[in-house]
Amino acid sequence: MLNGEASSSEQEELNYLLSLDEPLQQQYDLLVRIWKEKSDNNISDENNIKDNDTISGIIKRAANEGNDAEIFSRRKKRRLRKYIALATSSFVLIIIAGWFWKNNQHNSPAIEKQAHETIITQNGSRTRSLLHDGTTVWLNAGSKLFYENDFNGSTREVRLEGEAFFDVVKQINRPFIVHTSGIDIRVLGTAFNVKSYPEDKNVETTLYRGQVQVLRQEDSISKAIQLIPNQKLILAKQAAKEYVKLSEEKTLLTKQLPANFIITHIDSTKKESERIETAWVYSRLEFRGDNFAEVAKKLERWYNVTIVFTDEKVKLLNVTGSFETETVAQAFAALKVAFPINYKINNHEIFVESSQ
Repeated sequence: MLNGEASSSEQEELNYLLSLDEPLQQQYDLLVRIWKEKSDNNISDENNIKDNDTISGIIKRAANEGNDAEIFSRRKKRRLRKYIALATSSFVLIIIAGWFWKNNQHNSPAIEKQAHETIITQNGSRTRSLLHDGTTVWLNAGSKLFYENDFNGSTREVRLEGEAFFDVVKQINRPFIVHTSGIDIRVLGTAFNVKSYPEDKNVETTLYRGQVQVLRQEDSISKAIQLIPNQKLILAKQAAKEYVKLSEEKTLLTKQLPANFIITHIDSTKKESERIETAWVYSRLEFRGDNFAEVAKKLERWYNVTIVFTDEKVKLLNVTGSFETETVAQAFAALKVAFPINYKINNHEIFVESSQ
């Protein structure tokens, strides 16, 4: 710009951008003045200019140089001008980038907020993230985690859509709260899994370490359900009034509690990596007596596919098994061997029907 290489249209665009921000205009005017004053001056020592100098450092040294023009060669003058031109170009780029950033901030606050306060895991993938307070969260496929506050107040709050495993850093008097499907899960320092996809009828909370309080958002803290390690809470969404009917296998493992939730005890003799509730954290997909309709939802998220049933009969099949390193084609080949189904894979769509 200042060395005369800019076209008239480029100069006009720069002038327009500077007119939008008075402080930047003043800084640019100062740079122009320094450029003009020092364009014919010399430098005291060629070694004082280095490739990694900052813009402010280059300008400061140029401003403090002497006026003895005869003791330095033209080559050194050209080198000084080269570095000042480089500093000027970088400064102008910062001006333009700053203007575009400010303009984008003004026009797209929702996009910026989402970029900084949301973690999204697409189907077919899983992620591990470190939150602002040091808490570690693993997010399962097809899940979203939103920051409900900045973690600087009296609480640390997030909102979950999907499934996540939290290993929460303990902070006395600053509870960590997970909001999901009209339910609040309050902890201090603990490790637990929450499953609450939008299409699920229940919210499942499995506690491994520490303590957890679970309550509906419209209830007082006195109505909170307390969990101790190695317990799993299955709580009906939407404040259901009727008892949630589970499969016979699950019912045998549970103690029925008032009306709309049950608590099961998980097998604490197994390692965390071997437990069905958190198998996904260790890249393993588990089924234990789930009907094929439920299995299909898990397979869709796991493999990023769409499953279409061409008859209703196959949905009633109960499936037990696991997949770890299998591709989607290998998984369905194994399902066909174990269950009376036929299937056809067409890109990301899989059509399934009963073979009986």
